[in-house]
Amino acid sequence: MKAAKPRLVSGDTPTGRLHLGHWVGSVENRVKLQDEYDCYFIIANMHAFTTRSDKPDDIRQSVIDIATDYLAAGIDPKRSTMFIQSEIPAIADLTFFFSMLIPYPRLMRNPTIKDEIRDKGLGENYPFGFLLYPVGQVADILSFRAEIVPVGEDQVPHLEMTREVARRFNQLYCGVDSHTEDKDYVKKGGLFPVVDVKLGRTKRLVGIGAPSPDGTLLKMSKSLNNAIYLSDDADAIASKVKAMYTDPKRLKATDPGTVENNPLWIFHETFNPDQAWVAEAEQLYREGKIGDMDCKKRLIDVLVDLIGPIQKRRQEFEKDPGQVLALLREGTEKANVVAEETLRLAKKAMKQDYF
Repeated sequence: MKAAKPRLVSGDTPTGRLHLGHWVGSVENRVKLQDEYDCYFIIANMHAFTTRSDKPDDIRQSVIDIATDYLAAGIDPKRSTMFIQSEIPAIADLTFFFSMLIPYPRLMRNPTIKDEIRDKGLGENYPFGFLLYPVGQVADILSFRAEIVPVGEDQVPHLEMTREVARRFNQLYCGVDSHTEDKDYVKKGGLFPVVDVKLGRTKRLVGIGAPSPDGTLLKMSKSLNNAIYLSDDADAIASKVKAMYTDPKRLKATDPGTVENNPLWIFHETFNPDQAWVAEAEQLYREGKIGDMDCKKRLIDVLVDLIGPIQKRRQEFEKDPGQVLALLREGTEKANVVAEETLRLAKKAMKQDYF
């Protein structure tokens, strides 16, 4: 079942609505790449259970919210396939097989796992499933034999594990020589491509709130209440930007200001299309010739121009949630065909095709 175009896989764990960090980290790229790739976008609801198993209703609502955000952001169901992870049984089967190819110490060296344990305050009380979910992410990607995965910077360690598993499977079960270049694994008889990673134009968008006690700017996150959402209306955007953390040492507009590590200017550099204005305004800010509020008003206009059309499209989809579910069902049916074929080929390679 050869795809006419190279295949792309990406997605999100349903922990709430999508925000600007998701946009610049991955979603923007997904929208742009729909014509170049055969795109599959997973809503990984099983992964959400690793830290929120006591909140099934919230997870269910988040699945609908993310699907609605996808559609509003420009994911076109006629060109791309969006689907629900738990409705693809082959992913769970492949997760088990792939778990045999990842040593436990390698899993625990994954810096993203360590960061999540720390950031979510899990201590020693996380379930076994939390350690299994990086293996599940490997299966999410390899189930569709993807060639490229657009992700944010924090997901790169998971992608490297995916690349390692693809190489190991191809060498162990398909007889591919270990000295083969990554781009040639399938050509040499491997089942799984060694995926390429495509990062967003901003690897890690900071939040709008205050930094941590040590001065580190925190990334945008729903749990930290420092996010601007793709579903925010103009009033919400204005309110959040006006309250945005800037330079705490700048007591009045005529004081010299610091641009570096200042969320106000990080956002202008990221989202403002008029970069000539940004460069000029940054210099005026350093000289104490322009105030925070003037720059924030300009940023409000920039973000309303970006998010406004997405938010309006979202309102239209919200009127008919049944349509969103129907599109998810249609995409999931299509995704199942591809994943089941992958599982069949993987079991054949492993000599586990009995009937």
